[in-house]
Amino acid sequence: MTTTDDTASASGRVRDALRTQILRGELPPGARLMDRALAPQHGVSRNSVREALRLLESDGLVVHARNTGSSVRVLTAADVADIYAARRVLEVGGVQTSSRATDRDLAEVDRAATAGLHERTLEDWRGAGTASLVFHAALVGLAGSARLNAFFTDLAAQLRLAFAVMPDEAAFQTQWMERDRTIADLLLSGRRDAAEIELLAYLADSEAAVVDAVRAAQRSAVVPR
Repeated sequence: MTTTDDTASASGRVRDALRTQILRGELPPGARLMDRALAPQHGVSRNSVREALRLLESDGLVVHARNTGSSVRVLTAADVADIYAARRVLEVGGVQTSSRATDRDLAEVDRAATAGLHERTLEDWRGAGTASLVFHAALVGLAGSARLNAFFTDLAAQLRLAFAVMPDEAAFQTQWMERDRTIADLLLSGRRDAAEIELLAYLADSEAAVVDAVRAAQRSAVVPR
């Protein structure tokens, strides 16, 4: 007999797996999520998949329509603006409180910035995008709050959905790696005020680029062909 705890555990595993796929760019916006296909892939019941999809809907990553079922969310320009407003609070807060960060947390900032440059060298643009999100998650991690870290994980997955509409992912992603490294170097040298200024400029430029791309994608979607 399947217990409630078993179902919750199974749905949690599926939720985490699908969220990771979204974060890595493996599930694009609009992708259909069918329980009959996902259940055997993850070795769980269809009920567990349905519960996982409901959890992802509450995370802002999945939408459900009565006639078409569940699919990966497609973001609007307003969604992107809201995400970046949250990013400013979380990431700048991490930088401002970094004097209390552990050596391990600071090392993660350094490691993540280096990983982004490595992915750029390989011209793995999806990997570069993921590495950059990991870097910014590391900035949030400097605050030392597990709740903020968990919130940013969902936020980063939503942001990946916005990246998916970029017409030239290489051109978009390549510009951020050096800037991530600059922020890391300023922070690690104790220049928190300079790191904050650089981070705010970075987020403003990134938001403008993503909003423009989302709006362009929306316009092209409604133009008759």
